[in-house]
Amino acid sequence: MSTPPPPAGPTRNLSDDALTRAVLASFDGAPSPRFRTVAQSLVRHLHAFVAEIEPTEEEWATAIDFLTRTGHITDERRQEFILLSDVLGVSMLVIGINHRVPDGATESTVFGPFFVAGAPVVRNGDDIANGAPGAPCLMAGRVLSVDGTPLGGALIDVWQADEAGFYDVQYADLGAARGRAQLRTDPDGRFSFWSVLPTAYPIPADGPVGELLAAAGRGPMRPAHVHFMVSAPGHATLITHVFVAGDEHLDGDAVFGVKASLIAPFERHQPGTAPDGRTLAEPYYTMHYDLVLAPAPDPAPDPAPDPAPAPAPAPQEKTP
Repeated sequence: MSTPPPPAGPTRNLSDDALTRAVLASFDGAPSPRFRTVAQSLVRHLHAFVAEIEPTEEEWATAIDFLTRTGHITDERRQEFILLSDVLGVSMLVIGINHRVPDGATESTVFGPFFVAGAPVVRNGDDIANGAPGAPCLMAGRVLSVDGTPLGGALIDVWQADEAGFYDVQYADLGAARGRAQLRTDPDGRFSFWSVLPTAYPIPADGPVGELLAAAGRGPMRPAHVHFMVSAPGHATLITHVFVAGDEHLDGDAVFGVKASLIAPFERHQPGTAPDGRTLAEPYYTMHYDLVLAPAPDPAPDPAPDPAPAPAPAPQEKTP
């Protein structure tokens, strides 16, 4: 007589809702409450997504291959996962959740995949183009708090593409930074630097994200802009763009990053003496934009300590 099989355990013979409930339960013992919340929400939404679209096994394998290739193409010069987050609108959704600013503060937008830490340090008025092709452009402004106080010594990272639509890190044979720098505001919160006029450009479309856009019939263009990251003590770090007014792609940004408050005029001038005294023999542009930082958020309070266990009751004397 054969021995009957043991009763099915909690992770056996599962399908549909029972499977989802079992996977959710597998995270119940996670030590971190936040991790447990995130993991279980991911499982619920992912299972619901799969149940809704009912993928074939070939489609499932295609999705795995897409994510694998997204990882393979990512390196220190290119972040394809950030680009994927950008074109799906996730980056802007996360920014909206985490960077709600008071009235008057400059709005945030996407970080983008081409930031490089440790850019060359320059002085106000320097030319950061460093040979990048494009029309000369003087960019200037102030860094202020929301009450109008100038923030002297604020640290500014700036980076942009050239007139061909490429960032310096996209050139394999380029040994120096172009259109990228760090500088600090003067005691009155002012900054200025020369670079080149930003132009619209397509996001990298030679990888998995480009395939996704092509499959959707979507365009890859970003309107012309300059990236800024600004930090100052006592203030929230600002990551934003300044967009070129009149750009034809302002209402079709591939990464959904345009906000009306971030659009500024880039004015064209005939050859001559620029506002900073520099003489140019060719037409040039100027842009002025003030960057207003929100106050730093209050630190989260320390979690309340676990209550001390109540002392054991004193033994009661017996009544004679």
